[in-house]
Amino acid sequence: MKKAELGIYIHIPFCVKKCYYCDFVSFTNQNANIKKYIQAILKELEQYDLNKYNITTIYIGGGTPSAISSAYIVNILEKIKEKLENNNTEWKDIEITIEVNPGTVTKEKLQDYKSVGVNRLSIGLQTTNDNLLKIIGRIHTYEEFLETYKLAEEVGFKNINVDLMIGLPSQTIQDLKDSLNKVINLEPKHISTYSLILEENTVLEKLVESGKLILPDEDMERQMYWYVKNTLELNGYNHYEISNFAKEGFESKHNLNCWEQKQYIGLGLAASSYINNERYSNVGDMKKYLNGSGKIIEERQSIEDTEKEYMLLGLRKTSGVNISKFKEKFACNPLFLFREELNKLVMDKLITVDTNNIKLTNKGLDFANLVWEEFVDE
Repeated sequence: MKKAELGIYIHIPFCVKKCYYCDFVSFTNQNANIKKYIQAILKELEQYDLNKYNITTIYIGGGTPSAISSAYIVNILEKIKEKLENNNTEWKDIEITIEVNPGTVTKEKLQDYKSVGVNRLSIGLQTTNDNLLKIIGRIHTYEEFLETYKLAEEVGFKNINVDLMIGLPSQTIQDLKDSLNKVINLEPKHISTYSLILEENTVLEKLVESGKLILPDEDMERQMYWYVKNTLELNGYNHYEISNFAKEGFESKHNLNCWEQKQYIGLGLAASSYINNERYSNVGDMKKYLNGSGKIIEERQSIEDTEKEYMLLGLRKTSGVNISKFKEKFACNPLFLFREELNKLVMDKLITVDTNNIKLTNKGLDFANLVWEEFVDE
């Protein structure tokens, strides 16, 4: 019997400084707990029989995973590797990603990551404008990003993602052009471009609400998005998901698996898992997590829930939902099952439907939330 694919997400919540836009579960004042936290992750890992699965991806995110000693990262990955000794999974075939931030990376850390099998780096840049980096609370300069990128290449990393942001306070189209041109010249295999979302109770939200910072208006933000899309496509990047662009064959497998509703487990504080149509997450309180508090069940999905979520996740990809794959997975036709929703979205020119795929139009890319809402229970 073919083993189900499984991804593993590992959350490292420690940071040197919290970015002003961040509302992730991350801390700048918990360094005394790092060792205990890693031990708790290793203990949590023991609960899973990984040999039952075909492990395809491991993703180490945060926080800032590169802010802690690389020995801890090596420790976690070696433990997973050890647990896979009786599995047919080839370690070298697993996409293993770690997020790193300039200002927290050394050549030694990168060498340690590489030696234990990390084969994909995701570097947080956001913008090449040093003034904008300060405004959003980043700890690094563009020059430090360049140093990190060059070190990664020296160490032998071939698969590198660079994160950029649009819609930042006082950001202009020219700022964005400069950032894109500089990043494209480095020829990373993958570029993620996220629109700034003002999250509640973040430093940035308070600064914008008080009028100390002004965000570009919605029209400008959309203009930035389309400039990014057109420029990256002209430079050989495939726009495969709303915020993600990749050279051929370098799409993020971990993220694609999530959008294709494949299973994953989350290790660490507030990390989410999706196994056997059940979603659950770990507690978000450091003290409780270190004391071994259990998981919180968020949702046991019915077939109907699973079908709707498959549509919602699939419509994040520019290729959309493959009708044949939907039929294969659920033994029914999405064109019939969601005929009312799809008719409405086609009439609104937000999606197109052909014999093989249901996907977003250009207008749909701008109003994707309206599309996804059709597949969310009120």
